[in-house]
Amino acid sequence: MELSRKHSDITASLTLEIDAKAKKMKAQGIDVIGFGAGEPDFDTPSFIIEAAKEALDKGYTKYTPSSGIMELKEAICEKLKRDNNLDYEPNEILISNGAKHSLYNIFQAILNPGDEVIIPSPYWVSYPEMVKMADGVPVFVNTLDEHGFRIDIEHLERIITDKTKALIINSPNNPCGCVYDREQLEAIAKLAVEQDFFVVSDEIYDELLYDGAEHISIASLNPEIKERTLLVNGMSKAYAMTGWRIGYAAGNKEIIRVMSNIQSHSTSNPNSIAQYASLAALKGPKDIIKEMVCTFDERRKFMVNRINSIDMISCTRPQGAFYVMLNIKNVIGRTYNGRIIKGSLDFTDALLEAQKVAVVPGIAFGADGYVRLSYATSKENIEKGLNRIEKFIKELK
Repeated sequence: MELSRKHSDITASLTLEIDAKAKKMKAQGIDVIGFGAGEPDFDTPSFIIEAAKEALDKGYTKYTPSSGIMELKEAICEKLKRDNNLDYEPNEILISNGAKHSLYNIFQAILNPGDEVIIPSPYWVSYPEMVKMADGVPVFVNTLDEHGFRIDIEHLERIITDKTKALIINSPNNPCGCVYDREQLEAIAKLAVEQDFFVVSDEIYDELLYDGAEHISIASLNPEIKERTLLVNGMSKAYAMTGWRIGYAAGNKEIIRVMSNIQSHSTSNPNSIAQYASLAALKGPKDIIKEMVCTFDERRKFMVNRINSIDMISCTRPQGAFYVMLNIKNVIGRTYNGRIIKGSLDFTDALLEAQKVAVVPGIAFGADGYVRLSYATSKENIEKGLNRIEKFIKELK
């Protein structure tokens, strides 16, 4: 029996696949160093866990409204006002099962067959697949390492067509760690208003910033761009709550209404206990975030300096998130055990085989000359893993 033609070509998430592979190897007793994780290596703060226990004790185990509880919507509005200088009402907020789910709902709500969505490359692995699942067409705009992996506005202007429906901005960025400044966002906003397309602003890493970088939500620039912006955020990265699965979208109330209707017929409400835990997180102290950022910053500096001390590979210093894009272009064409390294997949396979180090191939992000490393792991693991990478590089012919 034939399966869905539309969905049969959807690929699995390489980041989740590689992380699962590394964890399986560890469970088998293999000394593998995993740099694939897209989640903080910290535990969820205890006050959040206690709030979840209290919600259980109070019997908050029933269905909630499909779009989320009012108390959490109000707390999200307060967060957006306090941290991002944005005014939203609760009917402009949709709480979902993670930021990924929020993004999925957005594309289902705004796209019609053939609509184009511009995606800067390197990109998060799920963006193109989500667009395709909504019958949209991903259109990639390449960014350059030497420009900090940020969009060139002139290049962006050239690829806009009458079918352009949206542009995705992810700042701070996964996988590059780049952060857009006010001037760059203003140029993008001006273009979006003039050409009348949506901006899908993925801000899930907004708390994880370094070197004085500032997170600016594009929606905060003026009323015209706010009306065209669909902002996405969640609890996973800042509060080490990846498994709790709470994300949210903020935007025009009519679009949020359509998204809410879609959600009501697919997943219904987000997990009730996780919603109350998230409420406690947003209303609680931010000390844990500051401590986490401080630790990430130390690891980031160590990783960047160590990588740039190794021949044939290099990286730029990320300003946000917890990833480094490792440039392997000088390694392409060399051999390992008689096998030619033709791209990032060959590199990652050979590295895992030779040195038991798991990284994510750049081809998953549309950047085959790179691999992604996460520094959401201990400094000891980072040092050990990079020593192994150096050994692997030296053994190439």
